[in-house]
Amino acid sequence: MSTEFDITREVEGSRGRYVIRRNGAEAELTYSISSPTLIIADHTGVPDAMRGTGAGQALVERLVADARAEGVKIVPLCPFVNAQRRRHPDWADAFQV
Repeated sequence: MSTEFDITREVEGSRGRYVIRRNGAEAELTYSISSPTLIIADHTGVPDAMRGTGAGQALVERLVADARAEGVKIVPLCPFVNAQRRRHPDWADAFQV
């Protein structure tokens, strides 16, 4: 997992997000909590200031690591998360497709 980013996890009710804050900009990956064992990754946004830094990849890596640790499956509704899932077959255990 990428360690160059400080990723914060925020959960409020049935919504959650992972955030990287750097120089006043925010990259985020948002999700909905469908059940105690299922989350839906619905959006990844990386501002221009962070493009090409690996911020989006780091957010998905953290999502996968937390899902595995908590016994949760991810539905990759977000196109970026789904593309990362396809590039990493070793993450298959964390996804429900």
